Parts: sequence; structure tokens; C-alpha cells
Amino acid sequence: MASPQTVLELAGREVVVTNPDKVVFARSGTTKLDLVRYYLSVADGVLRGVRGRPMVLKRFVKGIEAEAVFQKRAPEKRPDWIEVAELRYARGTSAAETVVRDEASLAWVLNLNCVDLNPHPVLAEDLEHPVELRIDLDPQPGVDWHQIVDVAFVAREVLADHGLTAWPKTSGSRGFHVYAPIDPVWSYPEVRLAAETVAREVEDRARGLATSRWWKEERGEGVFVDFNQNAKDRTVASAYSVRATPDARVSTPLTWDEVRDVRPEDHTLLTVPRRWAELGGDPWAGMDGTGGSLEALLALAERMGPAEKAPKGTGSRTVTMPLIEVARARTKPEVLAGLESWKAKHPDVVPLLTESDVLVDGMRGSSSLWYRVRVNLRHVPEAQRPPQAALEVDFDPWARYRGNRPTG
Repeated sequence: MASPQTVLELAGREVVVTNPDKVVFARSGTTKLDLVRYYLSVADGVLRGVRGRPMVLKRFVKGIEAEAVFQKRAPEKRPDWIEVAELRYARGTSAAETVVRDEASLAWVLNLNCVDLNPHPVLAEDLEHPVELRIDLDPQPGVDWHQIVDVAFVAREVLADHGLTAWPKTSGSRGFHVYAPIDPVWSYPEVRLAAETVAREVEDRARGLATSRWWKEERGEGVFVDFNQNAKDRTVASAYSVRATPDARVSTPLTWDEVRDVRPEDHTLLTVPRRWAELGGDPWAGMDGTGGSLEALLALAERMGPAEKAPKGTGSRTVTMPLIEVARARTKPEVLAGLESWKAKHPDVVPLLTESDVLVDGMRGSSSLWYRVRVNLRHVPEAQRPPQAALEVDFDPWARYRGNRPTG
């Protein structure tokens, strides 16, 4: 018996949605076809953020409760009207990535079990010069929403002081995004340096609220101004992307006038189309044509001097904090279970820890995430600090590659 499917007529094409009744978000009963129709209902805004940009396909093949698979290469079996662009990376690899141009190619991507959209900041016609600078405000444990918003306004101020227009949106998760369109004449390293300079200047203007510190254990209870999302291999969930949260939150474009009154949980797959209708369209409709120069930020970078060096490869570094690793696991629930097991063994230590002392890291593997938990013992008297012990959960993300190595 053939699988059920729905055929949509979009942009002069026929797009097949397979298993249209498959439930994607159990809480609301939202199906795969509902998800496609959501994106089509706000397609003008969606396409503003993804049109012409190569994207990584983040596929939730086993549902949103399981880890997504990150697929750079477009599927070999694809319609001849699906465009690809060949991206080349510093490590010598390349990938022909999907490029969305219209509603038809958008729906085709969604049918591959993509929930959010993750485009690169470049256009297919020029893969070496980004068209936007992206600031990802990442709250550390213990940080509330008001602090994130305060830092967003400082970021806006820094960008404006250096000739750029800032456009705000919720991330759809815990954080906040600020985009600044730029003229496509700057290289990836220049854009990343400019973003890093924004982060350092925000930290300087918002002492105690924001941090640009690279090492997670050194950030404390601040908002990390993540500049590394501007590196060549990084992507960010685009405007109107639905995130894989139980309530189907949306990365929602905003006006600055409403930022202080917004709560991220207010904007979901169910509420954003209504907001779109009430506003009469996209708050970012005026973004096109507002690209600016990085000259002022790069001049500031020169005056500031070199920043802390980001890590390269797997080389060792001098650790300045008393860190121990507790667990490594394939999934977040497994790694958190490992943390609870460790806590049960050290009941005298747990009351001395702050939220920011427990570091849960999502680590990017070759095609999916894995997780680790570390504990910063800085608030624990040295005599009480437990030593590094065998991991509570000991997943080896590199085992499959070791097994493929030639011997002899």
C-alpha cells in the first residue's frame, strides 16, 4: 500500500508532501502538513532570510524528541529544479548545499523532515562574502530574560555607533538574535573579527551583564555575545524558523519598540500567523537595501588590539578553573542523568554550586550533536573538591572513526 501524500501547487511546481498526517508537535497535534502550511503562510518573511542562501539541512528524521541529523550535502535524488551551491571549507572538504529560491523549494526542504531552517550568511552567487553580521546572545545559566534584552539594546547601540542597522528577533530558544546587513565585500575573517569587536565593546559597556569570554567556564552569569556564529562553517536558525521545542516556538522578527515587552514563549507556530496578519506583514520588510560598511568596526578592532585566541584543533590549553568532567552522552537526557548520578555521590558539594558552575555543552559531531557535562568547582573549598573520576556516562563520539582507521 502506497504511503499517503499531499501534492501542493507552488511557484508553478508540484511539490509532494509525504506522510502529511505525521504528528511533529505532540502537544498541539501539529502535523507535517500543518508545519508546511505555517511556513507558506509567512513565506515572504521566511524567504527574506533564506532566499538564495545555501543551507544545512537539519533533519529530524526520528521526530523532535530525538537528535537532529545535520546534512550539508543536498540529497542526490532531488528534482532538477532544486538548486545547489558548492561550499568549500578550510579543512579541504566541500559540499553541494541546497539553495531555496521560492515557495516550492521551501516546501521541498520541509518535506525532508526539516523543522527549522539554517542558511549560511552568503548568497549562492558569491560564497565568500557574507551579506549580514549575526550576533547570537546566549544566556548562561542563571540569566533572566530582562538581562538578555538589556544586552540586546547595548548591541544595537554599538552597531549604530559604527554605522550599522540592527534588526532584532527572538531565537526561538533561550537566546536572542541581532542581525546587521552588510555590503557583500568583506571576507569571512573580516566579518568574524567585526562581530568579535562588537562582542568586546558590548562587554565593556555592559560590565557584569555581558561577556565575550571564549571559554564557557569563565563567563559566569552573563549573556555570552557569541561572535563565532560568523565563522564560515556556522549557520543560525533563520527568521520565522520553528524550533524543535514542545510548544513549537518561532524565531520571530521584532521591532525595537516591542522588544522589552516580548516573551519568547508568546511566539509559536500557532500564534505567529495571527501576529503576521495583525501587523500586516513582516517587521523586517524594510531590511533589504540597508547593508552597511565594516570599516568603523575593523578600525575599532585595530585600536583594541588582539583578543583572546579561540581554540584550534584539539591542542591542550592552560585551564584556569578547577573543572571536572562528569559525563558524555549521545543525548541530552542521558547526560543529565549522568549529572544526577554524580550529584548523588557528592551531596556535600552540590549545595556549594551555582547554576553557572554546571556546564552542559552541546558538541557538534560530524552529522549530529553529542553532549557533555562539566562541573566548575571554583566555589568548593579545595579540600572538599572531588577528583576527576570515571565518567558517569562514557559515550565515545569518535569510536566509529577509530574503527575505520587502517591498521598496520
